[in-house]
Amino acid sequence: MIDWSTCTAVERNAARLSGAWVFRGTRVPVAALFENLEDGAQVSEFVEWFPDVTLEQARAVLEHAARSLEAA
Repeated sequence: MIDWSTCTAVERNAARLSGAWVFRGTRVPVAALFENLEDGAQVSEFVEWFPDVTLEQARAVLEHAARSLEAA
């Protein structure tokens, strides 16, 4: 499991989306990025579909996930 608490691009609030990790300053769950990528979307499409999420945030989440998996 990935420890999102060390990723500055995301945040968690128990009062928002049942405490799911979301992109900082948005209500967009981090899981939505991975679900869309699994369905064949490009990162550029994801940030177009979810304009509150920046390209930098999406890249930071992907980089954090990759580093976490390498460390596992």
